[in-house]
Amino acid sequence: MDGQNENIKVEESVNENVVDGNVDVNENIDVDENIEVDENIEAAVDRVPDTDNGVADGACSEGTAVATKIIPAENSENSESSGNAVDADIESEALDGELAELYEHFRLVAEVAGEPVRVDKYLTEHLQHSSRSRIQRAAAAGYVFVNGKTVRNNHCVKQGDIITLMLSRPHYDKSIVLEDIPIDIVYEDADIVVVNKAAGMVVHPGIGNYTGTLVNALAFHMSNQPGFDPDDPSVGIVHRIDKDTSGLLVVAKNEEARENLAMQFFNKTTLRSYNALVWGHFDGDEGRIEGNISRDPKDRMRMTVTEPDSGIGKPAVTHWRTLERFGYVTLVECVLETGRTHQIRAHMSHIGHPLFADERYGGMEILRGENSASYKAFINNCFKICPRQALHARTLGFVHPSTGEEMNFSSDMPDDFSQLLDKWRTYIEGKK
Repeated sequence: MDGQNENIKVEESVNENVVDGNVDVNENIDVDENIEVDENIEAAVDRVPDTDNGVADGACSEGTAVATKIIPAENSENSESSGNAVDADIESEALDGELAELYEHFRLVAEVAGEPVRVDKYLTEHLQHSSRSRIQRAAAAGYVFVNGKTVRNNHCVKQGDIITLMLSRPHYDKSIVLEDIPIDIVYEDADIVVVNKAAGMVVHPGIGNYTGTLVNALAFHMSNQPGFDPDDPSVGIVHRIDKDTSGLLVVAKNEEARENLAMQFFNKTTLRSYNALVWGHFDGDEGRIEGNISRDPKDRMRMTVTEPDSGIGKPAVTHWRTLERFGYVTLVECVLETGRTHQIRAHMSHIGHPLFADERYGGMEILRGENSASYKAFINNCFKICPRQALHARTLGFVHPSTGEEMNFSSDMPDDFSQLLDKWRTYIEGKK
């Protein structure tokens, strides 16, 4: 096999009927847009250096009055209950130090029993999903106020102090917006919807993609359903695929259906197979890739693969089978034994077979073939036909949450993928 890595177990002749397992049902599986969100967080806080002012935890300093225009939040509450709602805001804020106009995102009246507590430590305890380092950077940028004054990280909070988090953009209403966006519904009944998602559509709203997502489209589609609430987390998306991956998804229309489907993914009894066009030639006809998947420390937009016993990342297994060979690229079927973010893309890249046109994993370069102008022009035309990773969620199987019936769905290749394959077939035929 091209580019086989000794640190990853790649085994030939594997049973093709391995079912998909999705242990990370609630952890944004295969969500390209969520990795982009994390990257925005990192980029934002990196604009302000870590600072602790060289002061120990027990030391205190006074606040400093600054001239700012304060715009209260519409739903500001004087309690810690609103803390979780602004965790994403504090992490995604571009900390550029501009204090001309600030908007209130969070306010509470401090309750301190005993000795005063540093403001960064106090906020860390009340904003449960924000790290202390990020809060420190927010304070360093002048976004943390105590009794109307900006404070340093080592400012000590006393009983009754009013702590306010101010950011340079208005507080965003995260409720789901109903949008009349066309979607390809393959099947629907009272409990589930099966959708054939188009490439380019984000699955769930997030930073930078609050509208135009599959969830927004589904909210509009199901708005006439009795008792439907688009903001109810007990209904809706059960699993996800990347923004630029096309293919099948199942959506729950009620809480019972969602719980049942989630358990099927957790217990690895669902079946999902993907078609992928990858660079390179495989010596065998089928095989198994095993390697842990975690965030790439050098590039937060990517995932990386490590040894199964490395203790880094989460275990992941992908089964592959060749469908069609084109000399320099190969069409393969991939069946997931686990469901990790970017699993197929990361696994294939790691063994030397990046997905064709997958820019994030190196597939947007000419990795195999001839050193001729005509071949380069051919590949560039292929990139134009399918300017995204050549990956399609082709089949989906599960047990109906209410009837117990085996449900199996298959979707045709989208036009861009089909045209790409036809172009390769024509090219190979012309070489004979």
